[in-house]
This record gives sequence, structure tokens and C-alpha cells, in this order.
Amino acid sequence: MPRITPVLLPFFLLPLCAQQRPSPWPEGKRAAVSLTFDDARPSQIDTGLPLLEKLGIRATFYVLPGNVEKRLEGWKQAAAMGHEIGNHSRTHPCTGNYAFSRGNALEDYDLERIALDIDAAQASIGKLLGSTPATFAYPCGQSFVGRGREARSYVPLVAERFLLGRGYMGEAANDPAAFDPANAMGTPFDDMAPAQAVEILRNAAKEGRWVIFVGHDIGRPGFQSVDAAAIEAIAAYAKDPANGIWLDTAGAVARRLAARKP
Repeated sequence: MPRITPVLLPFFLLPLCAQQRPSPWPEGKRAAVSLTFDDARPSQIDTGLPLLEKLGIRATFYVLPGNVEKRLEGWKQAAAMGHEIGNHSRTHPCTGNYAFSRGNALEDYDLERIALDIDAAQASIGKLLGSTPATFAYPCGQSFVGRGREARSYVPLVAERFLLGRGYMGEAANDPAAFDPANAMGTPFDDMAPAQAVEILRNAAKEGRWVIFVGHDIGRPGFQSVDAAAIEAIAAYAKDPANGIWLDTAGAVARRLAARKP
């Protein structure tokens, strides 16, 4: 049997070959962007819904059931308007290094307890809003339970339950050919200038990536608050066909990528 010699491409041709991968995005699009907001805060209903409706765009809201109950009619309206409602856990556990979470610290959880928390939120959201979330956002972007040698990742639990597990404070947009849907990177855009948000989209289009913006309050720029002007700038840039940006909910993008897997 003749020996087969592997053909090695010169290093300068490798980027060109990578660029020739079939695009996962709708025809004419070069990148995707999703706007996501956490915690079901009042400003998301009072300021966010009218703004998004004026712009004609849909967002993903990762909600806490307790906060949904406080503004139930508003959240029913958000769902009826076509916005995605995602799961953000029932009690929002984070590391005990944060003072606000010291009594509900991930270090004190195990996999069974975090699964119960997530499932309880899923049931509550379904009962309150009549739909079952398909995507999840890790509270504080943290995906572990326990400490030291007993620490465990709960990414596998999220992978079993959801199309997408969105992180927080990620340093890059998601490469659809390489990222883990159960542990996707989220880019914070609280207090981000409109020009900076647009630049992130411009860079994503160069590499065919998916930007998942993460915010909290909506209105004026500030700590854990997204400037309405930044949302307007993102919408305007995405709506220009010349820029090749697909703007849709996190669930819609995750479904498209999942459907394209072999």
C-alpha cells in the first residue's frame, strides 16, 4: 500500500482557509448581536420597553421570578411584544466575596442545590408568564459551586436544560465555530459610550462573531445602567445593510447555530 504524505498548507494560507468557512449568519450578514438585560429591573419595563418598541428591535431579559411578580403586567407585556424571557435563577447566588451574596454564596452550594434553584425559577417563570425559558444567564457570570477541592462547574447542568448559558464580563465576542453554547461570553455594556458599542460590532463583523451585550438598568449611563443612546446607536448600526449585522434575541441566534451543527 503506498504511503500517503499529508499535505501541509503554508502558514500564510491558513487564515484564508478559515475565512472560507460557510457563514452561519443569514444571507448578507457577517456577524450577530443580541441585547440582554439581567434581573427584571423596573427600568427595563418603564424605559426599556418603550425604547425597544420605538427602535423596532427585540431583546432578551434574564429575569428573577420575585422581581417579575412585582411588575407582572409589565413582564407579560414584554413577552407579548416578542421579547425573549430567559432564566436568571431563583435566588441569584454569587460568590460570597460579594457582600450582597454572603448569605447565598455559591461556595455553600453543591450541584443538587443549584439545580433545584434553576428548576424552581424555570417553573415560576412558566407559571407567571406562560412560557418556558430556553436560555439561561449565570448570576454574576459565575458558573461554579463549592470551594477548593469540592468546587464544581455547573455548566453541564445548564447544557442539559438550555440552548444557551450566557456568561458575563467576557473579553471577546463568540466565535460560532469554537464557543461553548452552555458557557457563552457576555460583553458588559453598562455605562458604555455609543461609539464604543459600535466599534465592538465593527470588530465582530471582521471575524464573523456573535456579540452578546449584557446590561442591567436602562436609561442614563452609569453603574449597572445602559445608556439609551448606546442602544439607539447599536440599533442604527445593525439596521444599515452595509454593516452586515444581524440583531436578534439570544435564543434566536442560539437556535440558528444549534440547527447548523452536523
